[in-house]
Amino acid sequence: MHLLFVADPLESFKIYKDTTFAMMREAQARGHQISACEPKDIMWQRGAAVTAAVRDITLTGDPVHWFSAAQHQPGGQRQALMDFDAVVMRKDPPFDSEFFYATHLLEQAEREGARVFNKPSALRDHPEKLAIMEWPQFIGPTLVTRDPQDIRRFHAEHQDIILKPLDGMGGTGIFRVREDGLNLGAIIETLNQDGSQTVMVQKFLPAISEGDKRILVIGGQPVPYCLARIPQGGEVRGNLAVGGKGVAQPLSTRDRAIAEAIGPVLAERGLLLMGLDVIGDSLTEINVTSPTCFQEIADQTGFDVAAMFVQALEAAVAKPL
Repeated sequence: MHLLFVADPLESFKIYKDTTFAMMREAQARGHQISACEPKDIMWQRGAAVTAAVRDITLTGDPVHWFSAAQHQPGGQRQALMDFDAVVMRKDPPFDSEFFYATHLLEQAEREGARVFNKPSALRDHPEKLAIMEWPQFIGPTLVTRDPQDIRRFHAEHQDIILKPLDGMGGTGIFRVREDGLNLGAIIETLNQDGSQTVMVQKFLPAISEGDKRILVIGGQPVPYCLARIPQGGEVRGNLAVGGKGVAQPLSTRDRAIAEAIGPVLAERGLLLMGLDVIGDSLTEINVTSPTCFQEIADQTGFDVAAMFVQALEAAVAKPL
């Protein structure tokens, strides 16, 4: 297969932990051809197919100069997305206006015959924080609102709460307010912006001390190990981006039940890969844009997550449209 990865700049990859790199490495090992571009390289001109200025790359095995490219930068040679066997959308958050527009261009490419994973419409339809609300049986007390009084009522009921912006990533913008309500007003002002910004509020889950578990689901099936991201130094956030310690562990019975209930449903909607975040027994987020942790799980357990992904990708491409 000829695969196109739509991702962040290749030069920004930290290959010792980058999941997209792990996908590329496995794909090349299985004999597939690899190209890459950024969302900004995708173009749609009247009367023509959606194209991208791409770089055809080969992984070198060198930890510093990890790839060689036929093109130093994407040049004038453009390729239609429909001419690739699969387009893998791996642009990191934030899910901003530009990401949104990119999904529309990718969806047009689909209409022209491209195979895009994850499906662009599914990326739009499953905001990573809001998506959990479809599964109330698996989540803790949660509120989504623009009304500051709703937030105050939720705090009065649950006492110890977490507030977060819907468009946050990597643990940014997350606040904890305890029973005393200290700084609740200021935090509401910061996140809510006088009622103009929607906020998610959740009851604080003490099980965060044992880790915020990332459960990967590929082709509707859970990877048998998750990565528990354990807060360090008094933090309430376990995200690796803010210093959490990643510890791989087998799925618990509850972890597996959540993954097996949600995974096949969302896979049917076009999400080949997703990352479920679980604290204790409660689902807290469904990551669909560019779920990570392949290498951390593989390094600690020996389970080859990238191989599972590329096998699922091959199977998905083999299915008729």
